[in-house]
Amino acid sequence: MTKLIKLTAALMCAPVFLSGCATASYNIQERFGIEKRDILVNRVEDVSKSQTEAKEEFANALEAFRAVVNVDAGQLEDVYDDLNKAHKRAESDAETVRTRVKSVKRVSRDLFKEWEGELNQYSDPGLRRASESQLRETQARYDILVDKMDAATASMDPVLSVFNDRVLYLKHNLNARAIAALDAETANLEGDVARLIAEMERSIAAADAFIADMNGTA
Repeated sequence: MTKLIKLTAALMCAPVFLSGCATASYNIQERFGIEKRDILVNRVEDVSKSQTEAKEEFANALEAFRAVVNVDAGQLEDVYDDLNKAHKRAESDAETVRTRVKSVKRVSRDLFKEWEGELNQYSDPGLRRASESQLRETQARYDILVDKMDAATASMDPVLSVFNDRVLYLKHNLNARAIAALDAETANLEGDVARLIAEMERSIAAADAFIADMNGTA
């Protein structure tokens, strides 16, 4: 982890050269003794962290929504502002999760491709079989992880859509009648957020298990 932090300045590449940038990044890190498997573990840790933060932010946004539907008319403006800010923070955290999941997929694809190609370099058939078996096991564990990551990521979009609709509605209809109209849907929203948090927790648990397996601590 410390090595990766030290390399930050060395890994700056122009966005227009993404493919070449990724290769250069790997080459630089490998010269520091950081292999693709280490990069993958680090990025999975980043996803787990961002999902934990997003889970908390969605829960906070739900609380802000509850506050709106239970507030006195004189406080509507202030409470609406809190809801709007909570919604924006949830959107921002969701985008961080999406970006980091894409990053995990990118490095895993490159790792597995490299590992597969290097199997043919073995002269000892026993070692080759052992390495191939380890590759397949790692791919199987990764498939479980990425399925849960994708499920958690997908679960954010419906909730964000609901929050967005309600923030927009309240923006132009900040009155008691509008609040009453939204109050009836609070239970459905609570159910959506509960499902999202459950998906996040499953993904975080899968990430922890994958990291433990990769580090040999499981």
